[in-house]
Amino acid sequence: MELIRGLHNLRPHHRGCVATIGNFDGVHLGHQAVIGQLADKAQALHLPTLVMLFEPQPQEFFARQKAPPRLMRLREKLQAMRRYAVDRVLCVRFDEAFAALEPEAFIRQVLVEGLGVKYLVVGDDFRFGHARRGDFAMLQAAGREHGFQVVNMHSLTIDGERVSSTRVRAALAAADLALAEKLLGRPYRMCGRVAHGDKIGRTLGVPTANIHLHRHSTPLRGVYAVEVFGLPDEPLAGVANIGTRPTVGGTRTLLEVHVFDFDRDIYGEYVHVNFLQKLSDEKRFASLDELKAKIQQDIVDARAFFRHYHPAVPRPGKEKAV
Repeated sequence: MELIRGLHNLRPHHRGCVATIGNFDGVHLGHQAVIGQLADKAQALHLPTLVMLFEPQPQEFFARQKAPPRLMRLREKLQAMRRYAVDRVLCVRFDEAFAALEPEAFIRQVLVEGLGVKYLVVGDDFRFGHARRGDFAMLQAAGREHGFQVVNMHSLTIDGERVSSTRVRAALAAADLALAEKLLGRPYRMCGRVAHGDKIGRTLGVPTANIHLHRHSTPLRGVYAVEVFGLPDEPLAGVANIGTRPTVGGTRTLLEVHVFDFDRDIYGEYVHVNFLQKLSDEKRFASLDELKAKIQQDIVDARAFFRHYHPAVPRPGKEKAV
């Protein structure tokens, strides 16, 4: 898979493709259906597939800290795109200049001159360009003028409702990890590199792998039973906390994972953490002794969960890092 970072890196050999545009946050089953729709047409036209996405996501640019929590970092999206055999990803920087681009200029400069799109898949509610003036009808008219076809995304429904990133976020916020897995086609996961922490977990007798999330907000918070991938003998069962650690005066949101029956130096390792069951909310305790007792109870609860856990979907192996 080729990653094109920015419109300025488009080259003549990138002209001619079948494309789709969106955030693809979570790369859920609906997104996967669109990628499949794109791949079918690419095979018929003997052209590469291209997914155009944005960093930051448009809502993050406009709403800043009030934007919905992100399901995936860019790196995780790219890993998923590679897994679903996308040929090219064009990552466009969403800034003031891009937001001010008139829709006609976007069509001419990006879709026609830059990409030479032959087939474009977007939602019929897709809006683009300055003041969101561009719409599906404008794209179809441009397609007739410039010789490319514009079609609506195939909508995927589960249990009578459309699969969407918003619906995945709602499931995670309600601690319905089973529904989130159903919408995603896999357990919800977060990925990152294990970093040095303040070693408080070790002093409590529960060493943890500390993973910085690199996002302004997270769709999960609390204590969870998890599986860890990316280490020898994967999957490894454990218990994780996502939060600010109020008992020890923490302020930054951190993912801390205690892997059961595991004692290796894994600093710097890139791991995938699958969230399987919420055990409790994060709370502030009056003392470290109370916190330690709560952690031990979380471990007992997580081990009890794993005694009866049977994966609903095949477990993935270690994925190649981007």
